[in-house]
Amino acid sequence: MAVTSAEAGSARLFWRRASRVATGVLSVVVTLLGLLAFTFALSRLSPVDPVLQIVGDHASTSTYEQARRDLGLDQPVLMQFWHYLEHLAHGDMGISRITNQPVMSDLLRTFPATVELATCAIIFGAVFGITLALLAAWKPGSVLDNLARLISLLGYSVPIFWLGLLGLLLFYAVLHWSAGPGRLDDLYVYTLEPKTGFVLIDSWLSGDPEMFRNALAHLWLPVVVLGLLAMAGITRLLRAALLEESNKEYVTLARAKGASRGRILLRHIFPNVLGTLITVLALSYASLLEGAVLTETVFSWPGVGRYLTTALFASDTPAILGGTLLIGTCFIILNALADALTYLTDPRTR
Repeated sequence: MAVTSAEAGSARLFWRRASRVATGVLSVVVTLLGLLAFTFALSRLSPVDPVLQIVGDHASTSTYEQARRDLGLDQPVLMQFWHYLEHLAHGDMGISRITNQPVMSDLLRTFPATVELATCAIIFGAVFGITLALLAAWKPGSVLDNLARLISLLGYSVPIFWLGLLGLLLFYAVLHWSAGPGRLDDLYVYTLEPKTGFVLIDSWLSGDPEMFRNALAHLWLPVVVLGLLAMAGITRLLRAALLEESNKEYVTLARAKGASRGRILLRHIFPNVLGTLITVLALSYASLLEGAVLTETVFSWPGVGRYLTTALFASDTPAILGGTLLIGTCFIILNALADALTYLTDPRTR
């Protein structure tokens, strides 16, 4: 039976898409392996001796050597990395030398705190960033446009740890508008039943309105501090995309037909930069997940960022590798999701 041209075209399209998926999966695997290998190599260059951290400075030579063999540090670096990959393939990320707990359980315990903080921050940054960018593109060169550029400049220029410390000084120590560092007051920390790991959801499910208000009081300041960083990037990049799109011929034609500036901006220009906005939001969210280290440290937020900071100072290689793998995977997933959404919303990318 002869194969029609339509069937041949469908077969070619199928194999093209399958090849693209296979290439994407291979790229993800190679990227993660490269990230792990680079982090593993850097951990071996650390001046901190993990064996001494375990046995102490006054341990005998035999005790030191035995601990070194137990950790596998007497083997070549490549062999150590290979053993780590073998254990990782079975879902074993190793044991943290700080908590003496499996790294997997530590990450499952700390990651919800980071996700909660980053999600609230990206919502804050997206709402105000998109609004500022639209106002700036609506009247270029106006006071609103200058305000948007000023906020973007400050968001990139001001160190986030300094902004966090200043926020604690003003809103916690002076005005008492914030509940301070941590996720909850000590009164509620030991009474809250952790069901989801997200303190807002758990406090809401507890049925105690005071606990929920306390969680909000702890959350809003780090969200605003971290959200300002996201808002700066969203405002700057979206404003540039909107102004660039405003110079296209179809915009000139719409103006010649008498369409208002606001209608052109919302009905014609904004849909055409939606792909750019999706990419910016995905990259900003990924940056918040991996870049919340300083914010979590300043606000004593028990997330992955603070966990990684402690692991780095202690040269806790399993914890460092586990956290790096988690953040890297999130970054890759968000990039892939942004590409898929851009493909679905922007016909020009198909």
